[in-house]
Amino acid sequence: MTYYTGSIAAVPTTNRQAYIEHATAAWPLFQGYGATRMVEAWGVDVPHGKVTDFHRAVEAKDDESVVFSWIAWPDKATADAAWPKMESDPAMKTLPEMPFDGRRMIFGGFSPVFTQGQAAGQGYYQGFALAVPAANRAAYVDMAKQGWEMFQKGGAVGMVEAWGEDVPRGKRTDFYRATQAEGDEVPVFSWMVWPDRATCDAAAKAMDEGMDCQDMPEMPFDGKRMFWGGFEPVFDSGARA
Repeated sequence: MTYYTGSIAAVPTTNRQAYIEHATAAWPLFQGYGATRMVEAWGVDVPHGKVTDFHRAVEAKDDESVVFSWIAWPDKATADAAWPKMESDPAMKTLPEMPFDGRRMIFGGFSPVFTQGQAAGQGYYQGFALAVPAANRAAYVDMAKQGWEMFQKGGAVGMVEAWGEDVPRGKRTDFYRATQAEGDEVPVFSWMVWPDRATCDAAAKAMDEGMDCQDMPEMPFDGKRMFWGGFEPVFDSGARA
């Protein structure tokens, strides 16, 4: 089963090109250890929330942009074996210096619990992060299935809901802090795939006007602590295959 390493980072906006160059240089290394795809998406519509948001998640500064990204692996075992090997690989030292503060990046390993359509390869992504009670996993999947039917009508072409399997706690930032996870809640990392931003914005406007609100299933988690944003891909290894 596909397994994802999901991450969120804050990158100085002026370092956008340097970030792309770093991702381009890093991809062959990840690929050599079994990764099947890497997507880096740059924040273009990332709202500030009242309780949680992407900016708080990575302590983003005013002159920084949020980047939402993931690496796909054929399975968790491949990902788990790759990371320690890469850390000791001399090729790591040849990579360009990271053009952002890695101490504020949050990351984790996630297994998909619901996928539909395309996971990548389009022009716009809505990224989400939230915390779901472990006991509500099945209810969350049921909600995702119902939600997909609604978003697909609005023009979405893909959806991935990924459940936290190996999400480390950090000294400064992590997914638990970002989502204010409580007790046995599990971080969830997910995204919706759209052909372009215009289609996504039109669908959001329709929902705001109440056209499909009656079809929304009840949320089995605290929606006040979920956060989301709009992202445009700046690197996609699949597009370079």
